[in-house]
Amino acid sequence: MKNLLFTTLLLLCLCNVQAQMDDKFYYPKKAKTITIDSLQFKEHNYYIEKDTINSVVLSPKQKQPKATILYFHGAGGNCMSYVPFVKPLVKNGYEVIMIDMRGYGKSSGKPTHLNIAADAQTVFNEIQKNPDFKNKKIIIYGASMGTQVAVNLTKNNQDKISGLIVDGVISSFTEIAVSKTPEAQHQMIRMYVTSPYSAAEDIKNIQSVPVLFIHSKTDKDVPFSQCETVYNNTKTKKELWIYEGDHLKAPQLFPAIFIQKVNALLQ
Repeated sequence: MKNLLFTTLLLLCLCNVQAQMDDKFYYPKKAKTITIDSLQFKEHNYYIEKDTINSVVLSPKQKQPKATILYFHGAGGNCMSYVPFVKPLVKNGYEVIMIDMRGYGKSSGKPTHLNIAADAQTVFNEIQKNPDFKNKKIIIYGASMGTQVAVNLTKNNQDKISGLIVDGVISSFTEIAVSKTPEAQHQMIRMYVTSPYSAAEDIKNIQSVPVLFIHSKTDKDVPFSQCETVYNNTKTKKELWIYEGDHLKAPQLFPAIFIQKVNALLQ
């Protein structure tokens, strides 16, 4: 009986610690309204459990988009913060669906590693049913922390996805935590900061979806070594675009090359 009680208490402590650890990875910024200059957009809500997941659909001027891109942004801000990075896509004929996971933008709730992955799958399923997106090619795009969700979602839906883009890719929740802490704490973090899923592992199971990697060797937010790890684990068709500049800035700094690389995914 004592052993059972001890085990139960230990499990409760670990669950509490894990929840607190999740808090350290996400920095959501709320928004009462969505304002996007110069681009045509509309909002759509998804209702999951007791929460509302808000999405923004950015439409190109041409009637038939090249493809639909499902975009998962990074750990901070919200959809509006990342619009400058997707503008070249919209202006060059791509339809972009930006998702604010729980707690971000106009979405309610609180983000955790597990619920954002589950919510991504739910939203993807709903998009598949929506006649507005029927018969369109779908590209999954993950930026920074969003690469974890993007790779996981692609792994689980390979037959429905035409391409995967990982920009500023993180190899795992554990390794990004390690990169932000002193070396003396690395062993402890690797023991206790677990990754329920990781790009480094999930990418090994993607067999048919071409992958575009975008990363800068001077990236101060995510070490280039994490991109190398995921890239080297990739078994499917892949391309690594190394640019010079800050974290996630490639679409703004080199829009023409960026579009050329994205177009190649569909060929």
